[in-house]
Amino acid sequence: MEQPVVLVTGMSGAGRSTALKILEDLGYEAVDNLPLSLLAGLMRQGGPDGTARPLAIGVDTRTRDFAVDPVLDALDTLGKDEGIQTRILFLDCDDDVLLRRYTETRRRHPLAEDRPVPDGIRLERRLLSRLRDRADAVIDTSGTTLWDLKEQVTGRFGLGDRTELSVSVTSFSYRQGLPREADLVFDVRFLNNPHYDARLRPMSGEDAEVGAFIAEDPDFRGFLDHLESILGILVPRYAKEGKSYLTIAVGCTGGRHRSVYVARRLVELIENQGHRVTLHHRDLGADSGRDML
Repeated sequence: MEQPVVLVTGMSGAGRSTALKILEDLGYEAVDNLPLSLLAGLMRQGGPDGTARPLAIGVDTRTRDFAVDPVLDALDTLGKDEGIQTRILFLDCDDDVLLRRYTETRRRHPLAEDRPVPDGIRLERRLLSRLRDRADAVIDTSGTTLWDLKEQVTGRFGLGDRTELSVSVTSFSYRQGLPREADLVFDVRFLNNPHYDARLRPMSGEDAEVGAFIAEDPDFRGFLDHLESILGILVPRYAKEGKSYLTIAVGCTGGRHRSVYVARRLVELIENQGHRVTLHHRDLGADSGRDML
C-alpha cells in the first residue's frame, strides 16, 4: 500500500495551519515548517512498527531554506518512488479577505517586514504561483467556514475508502457570491420566493411551511425530476472517472429559503441513488472565516 503524503502550503492567512490540524485529526502525522533539507528523509521514515505513516507536511514562505524549485524537485524525486503517493494541497484566499484577516488580528505578514501588509501578500502570491499551479487540490477559503474546510479536506484526503465518491451539497446566496469550490451550480431564483410572504420571511427553507410554499410552485416538481435524472447520470460518471469529491451548490437571492429547501431535497435524491452525501447551508448564519489565520 502506498504511503499517503500531503504537502500543505498556500497563502499565509488562508488556513494552512487549520488544514494541517484537520489532517492530523484524520490520522495523518502532521509536521509544520519542516526544513526542506529534511523533507525526503521524513517521507521515507516508517512508523515504530515499520509501516508507512500517512504524513501531512506544512511548508510555506516561513519555512527555513524555502524556495519553490527545491520543493518541486523533491516532489518529482519522491513521485518516482512507487511506495509513496505525494499530493499538494494549496490554501488560497482573495487578497482583500487576507488583508481584513490580518487587520482584524493585528498580525504582521511574514513577508511584509516593515512594509504594508498588501505588499507582503503580493510578493507571496508571486513566489507561490508555480506551486499553486502544481497543486492537486486548491481550496479557496475566502468565504469558507471551518466546517466547509473540514468537509473539503476530508473529502479529498480522507484515509478511508478513497474509491468512494463523497458528495457535498451546499446552499448559498448569490449576494455573497458563488462558492468557488463548487463543481455543479444550480440557480433556483426562478421559484416563487417565500421572502415576500410576511409570515414566512423570518423562517428558513428548513421549516415545513416554507417547504410547502416552494413545493406548490407549478414548475418545482418538473425541475426536481429533471435534477434527479441529470444527477443519476453525472454522479456515477464522476465516480467512474475517479473523482473523490463532488460539490453541488444551490443558490437563491438570499440563501435562506429556496436554496436551503432545494438543497435538502437534493440530498434526499442523491442518498436514494446510493451515494454518501453531506449538507451545508453556507449563508444561513455562516461564519465569516476570520479564524482561518
